[in-house]
Amino acid sequence: MELRLLGYAVAIAEEGSISGAARRLHLTQPTLSRQLREMERQLGTKLFSREGRGLTPTPAGQVLVRRAITLLAEADAVLEDVRLAAQGMTGRLTVTFAGSGINGPLGGALSRVRRELPRVDLQLAESFNDAEMSTGVLEGRFDLAVQRLPMRDARLSTQVWWREPLTLFLPAGHPLAYPSEPAPLAALGQIPLVMWPRDVSPRSYDEIIALCHSAGVVPKIGAEGRSVQTLLALVAAKFGAAVLADSHRALRRIGVTPRPLADTSTTLHLVWRADDANPLVERMRTLLTDALSRA
Repeated sequence: MELRLLGYAVAIAEEGSISGAARRLHLTQPTLSRQLREMERQLGTKLFSREGRGLTPTPAGQVLVRRAITLLAEADAVLEDVRLAAQGMTGRLTVTFAGSGINGPLGGALSRVRRELPRVDLQLAESFNDAEMSTGVLEGRFDLAVQRLPMRDARLSTQVWWREPLTLFLPAGHPLAYPSEPAPLAALGQIPLVMWPRDVSPRSYDEIIALCHSAGVVPKIGAEGRSVQTLLALVAAKFGAAVLADSHRALRRIGVTPRPLADTSTTLHLVWRADDANPLVERMRTLLTDALSRA
């Protein structure tokens, strides 16, 4: 039976007459009466009985009207869900992000996304490995990555999202920590470095080593750590200095003094599958970009 006919039955029950239901539905009375008779023929039973000048659902009609109200509401909900999905306003979205990024504008941007897309099931996954993030996007485990060093792959699309300087996080009291002006790259050879293990974040590791080589410096590794908190704790314990994104200042680690590293920067990229036609991914990118420009 068509949903349209179920709607007719509900209107007749709620209006209590053919005439009232016909006005509500913008139909003529003969047309609505004919549709009611067709429903009763299909079902093989009377759906309404006349009481005085009105119509009242029979027991069978009561069952039909009760179920019809539920079905019609569900049908409306289906149409609304389809409309919202097509507009990128609902669905499930999994975003992986560089652990360092959340200390900068990413946290505020994601907060805005949650406010503006309340129907979206937003799943977040922190990662410190750029290769794993890009691979996860390619394999469909993540819809979007916010990362510093995306994999070079024609199947991935990338967009520069945010640039910030690199900063040398030094032990408090170290001679290099006193000047307020940016530290030259040559400073990387004047103190041991606290680094990520290369197997944890190979591209970040290689990026720092490349900075040393560009300054003609042979780096000395003082210690390694597998999280930002560990790296900064090792700096505070005077094992050396760490080269990290400037946004890590927000952690305000006691015993650590940040000093900008001259002529350096690091970039956060948005990364997604080039063939991903999900409108939710596009809306997410737009919201993140807009949130950054407002910030």
